[in-house]
Amino acid sequence: MVAPSVFATAAAAADASVAADPRDAAPRRKLPVEIAKLKKRLHRQVGRAIADFAMIENGDRVMVCVSGGKDSYSLLDILIELRERAPIDFELVAVNLDQKQPGFPAEVLPEYLAGLGVAYRIVEQDTYSVVKRLVPEGRTMCSLCSRLRRGVLYRVASELGATKIALGHHRDDMVQTLFMNMFFGGRLKGMPPKLVSDDGRHVVIRPLAYVAERDLARWAEERGFPIIPCDLCGSQQNLQRVRIGEMLRGWESEDPGRIDRIFDAMARVVPSHLMDRKLFPFAGLRPTGVADADGDRAFDDDAPLPAAVAGPDRADDALRSDAWPAPLPRRGDVA
Repeated sequence: MVAPSVFATAAAAADASVAADPRDAAPRRKLPVEIAKLKKRLHRQVGRAIADFAMIENGDRVMVCVSGGKDSYSLLDILIELRERAPIDFELVAVNLDQKQPGFPAEVLPEYLAGLGVAYRIVEQDTYSVVKRLVPEGRTMCSLCSRLRRGVLYRVASELGATKIALGHHRDDMVQTLFMNMFFGGRLKGMPPKLVSDDGRHVVIRPLAYVAERDLARWAEERGFPIIPCDLCGSQQNLQRVRIGEMLRGWESEDPGRIDRIFDAMARVVPSHLMDRKLFPFAGLRPTGVADADGDRAFDDDAPLPAAVAGPDRADDALRSDAWPAPLPRRGDVA
């Protein structure tokens, strides 16, 4: 397991370097101040998420799922640079699932990944035909498409001997999922930064958990990633997730910082002030005769957040700097 601040320290070291790196798709150059700050923020947030949830450990082989969208491109880009400066040894292998959608530019990702010098595999599986055959016209395709894609990726992870599967979901995805489950599923459930896969055989991680979507869009523009749009479901404008996203953007416009506060709340759960009897023993509650400052305060104004819980970018002073385990000898790229 890693100490909470050290991966972030490695990220900061990456920000200081402008040397040419053959793993990068675009040449390094002196960055404008705005972009340099963006890069530093992205590396710090990814490094902190990795450390906070022990996402990557010494000797890991991380399978990075690259779809051709801005999020997964950015994830791979950041992990490649962090790997060069992290005080532990881990491998990266990029995997793309070619779902055989009509018009999919099959040459784009292999050419891009080959230029990075990173190990990669392109997996061809015609899930498109399956989805089109089974989902009635006009119905949402995402659920079935996602299940089929997960099954293929889990199989490939086993074939590669991957110890972690890295996905490109970001902060906004996680907040959207929380509201999706509340509005349409009737449950308080989000998208965790780390979990065990459906088949119980893999650990899935989301290193972009602390990153805002707007920052990824700006970074993708700066880096010039060859974006491949998803024409299967991305064009379905009436998706529930699309509507939730529009709602959250409206809230953020009216009250800047609201998404950050919602995201912070996902890490500050108070089971005694909800209604899940499996999480809190309501039936056994009895007066104790002892005052409890956190007791009957459901509608009270809370004090300002302490630094240690005030979001992914506001707790740097609270982090420790413990030593990492000694790195393993580098084994080179994955075949």
